[in-house]
Formats: sequence, structure tokens, C-alpha cells
Amino acid sequence: MTRPVSALRSNARAQSGAVLYIALIMLVLLALIGIVGMQVAGMQERMSANYRAVNIAFQNAEGIARATECAIEDLVNRTTTPGCAPVTPNQVCDDGFDPLQWDVDRKMDAVTSVNTRLIGPCISGNTSLDMGRPLNEDPNPIYQITAFATDEADLDPDIGIPRPEATSAATIDTIFRP
Repeated sequence: MTRPVSALRSNARAQSGAVLYIALIMLVLLALIGIVGMQVAGMQERMSANYRAVNIAFQNAEGIARATECAIEDLVNRTTTPGCAPVTPNQVCDDGFDPLQWDVDRKMDAVTSVNTRLIGPCISGNTSLDMGRPLNEDPNPIYQITAFATDEADLDPDIGIPRPEATSAATIDTIFRP
């Protein structure tokens, strides 16, 4: 059985267009979800770039500390190892050196910096009889190495061009006995 044409027209006039309103609301919600997703992706990219910069700065500082340890071993053993630059450690016990303040005083434009101190004579003996007397430093000298580095390198390894400037810095303070 078919309806007359006039009945179909009266039903079309009675509809209020709710589907159109629901579709528009869904489109607005999808657009908002897309905008939030783009902001989250941008934030994650910035966080990963910061993590990479901090990691590179730490690795650079650790490399400086290891190279200084190599130089100290050469100094103590009276040898020469290729790639180890000579070092002259500070041998004054009470010079007021504070690694934290030294780190604060470093500038981001100073790509690398190292401070080396002979601290063995500053350490008191291990028994009550030796307290306050310097240790014998001839067989086992003890050094403090404080290394500072930034994430700046000569060339960006990814694209091979100079980086604009450092964004992160790291300082490592180690005690070394060759």
C-alpha cells in the first residue's frame, strides 16, 4: 500500500532537522579532539628534545671526566696515552672549592670546563691513631674531578651543520683513585 504524495509532504514539514544539529555537534567535538591531540604531540616532541639535550650534555661531561682520569693516570704512572691531554691538578687542600657553586658559576656559552684537585692529603687517616694526619699519597693518590659540559657540539650529528647554542648543561663530580 502506498501513501498519497500529500501525506509524504506533510511528514517532511514536520521534521525539525535534529540529525543536522547532532552532526554539527559531533564535528565540533572531533575538531576539539584533533586540536588537543596536536597540542599533546607538540608537547611530547619538546619533552623528547629536552631529554635528548640533557642526555647529550651528561655524556659530554662524562667524556670530559673520563679523559681527565686518563690524563691523571698518565701523570701518576709517568706515561703518555694518545688522546689524553696533560692535566695539572690543584694540590691545595683548603682552597674553598665548592662543586655546587662552581657549577652555578659556569655559563652556557662555556662549552666545557674541568676542575681537578688532589684531595688525598685532605682526607684524615682511617684509624684513631692516624686521625688528622695526612695519608701517604705516593702509592694511592686520590683526586676530585669536576667536569662541566653543555649539549653544544661542533657539528650537529644529524644534519652536519653547527648548532645555534647550548640548551642544557650537566656537571659531574667524581672521586678518582688511579
